[in-house]
Amino acid sequence: AGDLYEVASETNLSERRRRDSRLELVSRVPETQMVIFGPRDAKHTVTVFTDIDCGYCRKLHGEMSRYNQLGIRVRYLFYPREGPDSAGWQKATQVWCSANRQDALTRAKKGEALSAPKCATTPVAKDYALGQEVGLRGTPAIITASGELLPGYLPPDMLLKRLETGG
Repeated sequence: AGDLYEVASETNLSERRRRDSRLELVSRVPETQMVIFGPRDAKHTVTVFTDIDCGYCRKLHGEMSRYNQLGIRVRYLFYPREGPDSAGWQKATQVWCSANRQDALTRAKKGEALSAPKCATTPVAKDYALGQEVGLRGTPAIITASGELLPGYLPPDMLLKRLETGG
């Protein structure tokens, strides 16, 4: 039980397979189904599973301008930790149904109540299922362009350093 390593190269073969799997799963989600902060031509792009009520998710979001200044584009997927029919699920749905999703997400993460009309479809259930398939254990969960899963919050400068050293 545990990870499989190739001794000669000291490569964790199990993690390499998980990275490839995460990349493939996340690549199936079109950007039109994400809430994105930062320019398309940013130096780095990460995908973050977020819960609106998660303290560290709020901390990460509160530093969004710094991530963007450092050339990090953040693509959000919803992962209400308490699951379907929870308050977090409802908030994620309201963000998605808002006319300006970026503004709504920012306001929701500040604790403001939203009053968006219901919309026909949202990606919340698909995002949640994807998070479970990826094996999330908490939020925020950052997936890098190489497929590495970085669990938890990383300050902007630390995330940049991680991305520039192979993350």
